[in-house]
Amino acid sequence: MNKAGGSGPTAAAAAAAAQKQKNLMQRVETDIANIVDNFSQLVNVARVSDPPVRNSQEAFTMEMRASRMVQAGDSLLKLVSELKQTAIFAGFASLTDHVEQKTAEFNKHTEKTDRVLARIGEEASASLKELEELYYSSERRS
Repeated sequence: MNKAGGSGPTAAAAAAAAQKQKNLMQRVETDIANIVDNFSQLVNVARVSDPPVRNSQEAFTMEMRASRMVQAGDSLLKLVSELKQTAIFAGFASLTDHVEQKTAEFNKHTEKTDRVLARIGEEASASLKELEELYYSSERRS
């Protein structure tokens, strides 16, 4: 992972996340504007008038506006679902990064421990050799 200098996978991921957030915000604004506009038009058309032809035209317009409101609401629900999925998968990505980081730390710790154990083994071997020489060269050996 290259985190220095603002380049590499993390910078690209951050740019992609910013672009996705911008797109999602545009979708939210568009869908909410559609709902508000269609509701306003629905309320304007909902007045009662005398001619039967005008009433059927108004009924059709009301149905069309209501249908558009439902479509915008459905789009918002899909957006919420997409946001949930993004949050879940982003959590997995950060979890994976965390696991990789911890694995690297443990590998370094393992290498350090191996070096320390090798040094201790060499010192023990040298001490044992020195003790053997002293024992075999001593006069008290009977």
